[in-house]
Amino acid sequence: MNTIESIKKRGYEIENQLKTEIENISDYIFKNPELGFEEFKSVEFLTKTLKQHEFEIIENYCDLPTAFRAEFSCGEGPSIAFLAEYDALPGYGSDKVPGHACGHNWIAAGTCGAALVLSKLKEDFKGKIVVIGTPAEETIGGKVNMVEANAFDDIDVVLQMHLESNNNLECKTLAIDCIKFQFTGKAAHASSHPEKGINALDAVQLMFAGINALRQHITPDARIHGIITYGGDAPNTVPDFTEAKFHIRAANRNYLNSLTEKVANCAKGAALMTGAEVHFEKFENSFDNLLNLSSLQNLMRRNLENVGVNKFLEGGKGATGSSDIGNVSQVCPTMYTELALNIDEVCFVHDEAYLKYTNSEEAYDKLHKSVKAMVGTALDISLDNMILKSIKEEFDILKRK
Repeated sequence: MNTIESIKKRGYEIENQLKTEIENISDYIFKNPELGFEEFKSVEFLTKTLKQHEFEIIENYCDLPTAFRAEFSCGEGPSIAFLAEYDALPGYGSDKVPGHACGHNWIAAGTCGAALVLSKLKEDFKGKIVVIGTPAEETIGGKVNMVEANAFDDIDVVLQMHLESNNNLECKTLAIDCIKFQFTGKAAHASSHPEKGINALDAVQLMFAGINALRQHITPDARIHGIITYGGDAPNTVPDFTEAKFHIRAANRNYLNSLTEKVANCAKGAALMTGAEVHFEKFENSFDNLLNLSSLQNLMRRNLENVGVNKFLEGGKGATGSSDIGNVSQVCPTMYTELALNIDEVCFVHDEAYLKYTNSEEAYDKLHKSVKAMVGTALDISLDNMILKSIKEEFDILKRK
């Protein structure tokens, strides 16, 4: 009878055999960068690859043109999903072209690679292998739409890895609201008849002043940052329309809801002081904070150590951005892991300098280790009922909190 460890070793051997094909996924997506909801080439390449390995494909998943779901069934057992991302960032180089400075090419290769390896272990793996292609993580956040469409309701565990500056099993993502504020006043000649005007620019500036005062009275994890996207047409005309966009973040969704209300009150107060009217609405999806499970973290740690990855950042430190995977983690047990590249240059994801590394030999080394660790983790969950039981129990407890 095969042991889980012997099956893992066979999985590592299969990953070695698929090495070139997995690297080709990263290379193709890196060389064909596409912005969010425009990732048609990437989706075509990924789904074609998965079809060649006998995965069943659902295109236009959740009515999103660049989302997909691929499945490979291995009988009764848990459904384990690997989330692929493939949207690029805008504006790199002198021509300001899109580029994969966040390494989503690497993410797609890793998650699809893990699914391919597991499909070759169909005699031992028990359950369903699922790849879910999730578009526009960098902007709108396609996973939010997919959560709302119940895309993860039949998934038992989600796995995904991301490049970052440290090896991190205790990743944090902040909940975020993205709010657009528009002030409408009344135009007038700023010199001849200023008394007849209602200054919408005054309103937006007063809103910023109110938020600056609010910052003294918010928790240290919270962030409020915004820009004026439109401030008027000419200095001799009282501006009758202005617009500002804000990102409002916090470590906890419940606290963020109250903080967003306070920011909105700053806008309402500014409108009241100036006589302008204010309208506000979300301009991007709201993301939730990442829900971390120690049972999954401990399991992934063991599987990463098995393939030579260690020296993890401890204590929940590290980058604190926002991601739509937080929304997934609120409805389904999720293990989101960050792996570091061994590079001498000091640069970070989203930096233009990072483009040199996201499709490099060093990235490939970490790519293959990420695939093997995800395969090992999926096998543990599939073949040991007590592991999945403990994950579900911890998830239920945290959800009740």
